Amino acid sequence: MKSISFLSILSLLALTLPLVIGSDPSPLQDFCIGVNTPVNGVFVNGKFCKDPKLATADDFFFSGLHNARAVNNAVGSNVTAVNVNNLPGLNTLGISLVRIDYGVNGQNPPHTHPRATEILVVQQGTLFVGFVSSNGDGNRLFTKTLNKGDVFVFPEGLIHFQANVGRSPAVAFAALSSQNPGVVTIANTVFGSNPPINPNVLARAFQLDPKVVIDLQNKF
Repeated sequence: MKSISFLSILSLLALTLPLVIGSDPSPLQDFCIGVNTPVNGVFVNGKFCKDPKLATADDFFFSGLHNARAVNNAVGSNVTAVNVNNLPGLNTLGISLVRIDYGVNGQNPPHTHPRATEILVVQQGTLFVGFVSSNGDGNRLFTKTLNKGDVFVFPEGLIHFQANVGRSPAVAFAALSSQNPGVVTIANTVFGSNPPINPNVLARAFQLDPKVVIDLQNKF
């Protein structure tokens, strides 16, 4: 019985360990201000830390998210990120924020965040949102139409999207569970890689004529 209990504990640890190491580590101090040079710093969690005694309120401050952003691009949206790269006080805290502006018929196209779960709230307009589960779950599509004040969660690493289905511009804010969540936009990554992926590889993967693939690559 003891050996069975010991094996059960080992199995539980094996299951939970990837969850622990797959998320941002907990801070080792009250805060760790991100700096871009190693002078008088210690390398922690991807950024050097400022001497805590030199921290100021400005290290924890970002202004301007109340301003609408231009959406004159191919997808009709604009994402303004607030992460450790422009708000250094986020270093080691495992959280960041984005504002997303959507033009009429605009979208935040299918993408993933390799290091973060995202929770989104609509401030203005109507959005059609969704995510697709992994292969092992059968690639199920989960969607919802959101209005002002509605909230939706996109699990870490899964492909997700938002589209403005209203008759006016829309705005949403989202929090992400990483100081630097990263983003992989599916179309740009697959068809706009540098150097390009061999068209024959993509043609077989997407069951398309290689000429169609080349045409898509030329767009990115």
